Amino acid sequence: MNIFKNNQDQFEVLRKIQKKPKTSQRELAYELGFSLGKLNYCIKALKKKGLVKLKNFQKKKDKINYLQYVVTPKGIAERTKLTISFMKRKMKEYDELKKELDKSNKKIK
Repeated sequence: MNIFKNNQDQFEVLRKIQKKPKTSQRELAYELGFSLGKLNYCIKALKKKGLVKLKNFQKKKDKINYLQYVVTPKGIAERTKLTISFMKRKMKEYDELKKELDKSNKKIK
């Protein structure tokens, strides 16, 4: 079962994590327009697929722990694959729209 409604969600989560690895889940959820529960579920699924891992860091001065998300090499490859798929789909849509426009222009003339 794919928990992502489409590959776009998976792409967006991977992109955000790669751009801002130290961002909290709450901030990521807000930026993505997801509920916190949905984002947590998505991140767990990405971890299970081996696309994301969590690192636990400790600040030296105040000894506060924090998590950092890291997109794995496998995750980077998946994101690249999703980007290429997205671009191909958009190019196809563009070509189809262009054909429709050309047909409309021919009918008008």
